[in-house]
Amino acid sequence: MQFSSVFPLEGKACVSPVRREGSGSERVRIGDCSSTRQNRALRRMCFGARGTTSSAQCVLTSDAGPDTLVVRTSFRRNYADPNEVAAVILGGGTGTQLFPLTSTRATPAVPIGGCYRLIDIPMSNCFNSGINKIFVMTQFNSASLNRHIHRTYLGGGINFTDGSVEVLAATQMPGEAAGWFQGTADAVRKFIWVLEDYYKHKAIEHILILSGDQLYRMDYMELVQKHVDDNADITLSCAPVGESRASDYGLVKFDSSGRVIQFSEKPKGADLEEMKVDTSFLNFAIDDPTKYPYIASMGVYVFKKDVLLNLLKSRYAQLHDFGSEILPKALHEHNVQAYVFTDYWEDIGTIRSFFDANMALCEQPPKFEFYDPKTPFFTSPRYLPPTKSDKCRIKDAIISHGCFLRECTIEHSIVGVRSRLNSGCELKNTMMMGADLYETEDEISRLLSEGNVPIGVGENTKISNCIIDMNARVGRNVSITNSEGVQEADRPEEGYYIRSGIVVILKNSTIKDGTVI
Repeated sequence: MQFSSVFPLEGKACVSPVRREGSGSERVRIGDCSSTRQNRALRRMCFGARGTTSSAQCVLTSDAGPDTLVVRTSFRRNYADPNEVAAVILGGGTGTQLFPLTSTRATPAVPIGGCYRLIDIPMSNCFNSGINKIFVMTQFNSASLNRHIHRTYLGGGINFTDGSVEVLAATQMPGEAAGWFQGTADAVRKFIWVLEDYYKHKAIEHILILSGDQLYRMDYMELVQKHVDDNADITLSCAPVGESRASDYGLVKFDSSGRVIQFSEKPKGADLEEMKVDTSFLNFAIDDPTKYPYIASMGVYVFKKDVLLNLLKSRYAQLHDFGSEILPKALHEHNVQAYVFTDYWEDIGTIRSFFDANMALCEQPPKFEFYDPKTPFFTSPRYLPPTKSDKCRIKDAIISHGCFLRECTIEHSIVGVRSRLNSGCELKNTMMMGADLYETEDEISRLLSEGNVPIGVGENTKISNCIIDMNARVGRNVSITNSEGVQEADRPEEGYYIRSGIVVILKNSTIKDGTVI
């Protein structure tokens, strides 16, 4: 049975969205707001930017809990359509700050979490958001990235209906002095003709620009919906950040309507202090907003298609970067809105941030989990057997598929696919990426008899605070602990680098028996 009723939104009552029921209808939860600022914020989240009515009609449904109901608002909401959105993932940077992990691969191809790659984050977020028109722009060391995309999203992995994934590699056109991307905006400009292809992408109204080096889970259509509600030309996805890392990002200020009024790319000193804002309006979403006095751009943008084409082709045809050049100018001429994202978000821009993000996956409870039955993360199907563990001690660790673990100790570490750890090994605070292939028992015996080192970690080896890249061969009785606390070191001839105190064992390198690092 269903019945209708009318209720006023007054006093301390407020509503927050639970899920969309269809055009002009929202499922909401009735709550209690302790301040008018929270009330306004939650009303804005639920109903968009152009105001709400003082009453709404509600319909009680069979699956509604005691504190939920379906609200049919007195105006018809213009819902964003994922079929009108095309995503552009930028994956062509040189990756200098993630070196040496990027010495032979593009940044989005760097393994993370045991079995994923960074490119899987924005790709999976797109699919889970219903966005299936995706362009990936590549440039440096793109072979493994292209291979992963093909295996995962174009081959035996995810199947599309009316969607597509296209890899757009940097090329030199006739009459151009240089074919390399000069910045994030220039990368999109180089392939503007793809977005202008009316016959192929005539339904596209919004362009979603994404980065290929971040860890987060987001429903992009919530961002696009706010973009539509605000009738914005550009919408920036932003996140609150603390003092220690604020200068690493582009920082924004916005007014009470959400319109961005100031944008500063990686400010320092007095310029940084000027970008400090009152984030108390976020106290409904995070525990202590005073710890996060800055609002950072995530490098995730939504553009109206026509606005983006005009900015790149005409208005700012000589500018190459969104964050440092185009956005600070565009906000004075266009309606640029901010969308504040308060869930987990980590920019994987350095070896330290990459290492910390991986180690955080091992915490209990973790700040971020790849597993979610409603919004899973996809990666290449490897068809590996389960991991085999023999008399091992494992604590707060992630063990991937197809590993062979024998009488070893693993604590607060990630062990990647096809890893082999022999008896007496100790791994602590270590990210081991795994291997691309198996070596048979006969091959391992032959290598050992010849004085060589098999793929994996040899007997009685102790490793801590370390990143072990793919296919590395670490011998027996090795100690990798950086006991002297070296912060930076380049030892490529010995198979490793040290960055921010973290030892990075190179891909395909060999660390001989008895080595001490």
